[in-house]
Amino acid sequence: MKSLIIKIIEIVGNCPVYKIGDKIVLDEGYKINLQKTSAICMHSLASIFPYYVALSNNVDPDNLGLTKKKNYKRYHDTYKNNTGNNNTIKEEGKSAFVQCLDPCKYTGGGTVVFEIKKID
Repeated sequence: MKSLIIKIIEIVGNCPVYKIGDKIVLDEGYKINLQKTSAICMHSLASIFPYYVALSNNVDPDNLGLTKKKNYKRYHDTYKNNTGNNNTIKEEGKSAFVQCLDPCKYTGGGTVVFEIKKID
């Protein structure tokens, strides 16, 4: 099993646990590395649980519906034509994306978006 790094890339509302750039590190795909992990919220784990085993066993994030890989060429061309710069999407398709279950609009909390990548 591959190790995974889960990074907080976006927060809508106010999350009392995470800030942008925080991370969770799973060694061997399932062991939380407490020394390298910034914080852990139980709500976020509910969003990660369905996918961490598959992702750590090299299942393509696109096969799980967690990335834009199938649309990479079209997305890449559109992005490049609109901005003239394609540096920010060169990793497209290598990461999976999930979000926590907190509907911030109704709870006063924050919805967090996580990027999940394998660590080689």
